[in-house]
Amino acid sequence: MNTNLPNRIFFTGVPGSRWSGIAQTLEQIPGMNTTDRRAEWEYEHHSYTGHKGAYFGPGMLPIALEPKIIDDAWDDPSAGCKLVKSHEWVDYWNKIEFKEHFKDDWKMLVYRPDQSSFAWWHEAGGFQIKYPNYSAYGNSANMLAEIIRVNNIILNYACINNCTWSYFTSEWIEDNFNEKIDVVKVHPDILVTLIKS
Repeated sequence: MNTNLPNRIFFTGVPGSRWSGIAQTLEQIPGMNTTDRRAEWEYEHHSYTGHKGAYFGPGMLPIALEPKIIDDAWDDPSAGCKLVKSHEWVDYWNKIEFKEHFKDDWKMLVYRPDQSSFAWWHEAGGFQIKYPNYSAYGNSANMLAEIIRVNNIILNYACINNCTWSYFTSEWIEDNFNEKIDVVKVHPDILVTLIKS
């Protein structure tokens, strides 16, 4: 097991940013906890499993700033580093409770431009996506507005924290996690950054 990993990595990106594919690649790293895998927490599209495991947010598992409530989504919370996925984490990271309870955990942000994300979300199924449930967003206009809102916060948070954006490559994984994991395809419109504090 990779002992350099934190207990949790709070992972975020807008709908359609292909963040779920990045998440599944990261979860191949030795020491990552995938005991949140359940048949009802899976969605396939384009001949591959697009969504796997616990997602937090509206219409999904409730967002809580208490470690036990989050960790309960994993059958064995102590089995390694948990990748905690939510489109909305950037709305919580500045809250005092988050800073107190998760100060030793990492944060990872995925950025993809608004229109590209919006188009891919629709291509992946849009409101027909069976998991996670996006009905809380109401309609396509609301979804686009939310993508724009969250992307703006993601960029601002990265700027304030002096983050360096990079393409999601095998080299990036090795630089940040000290593991060799194959990235099948590098997307030129997708950037990632990791905050290890």
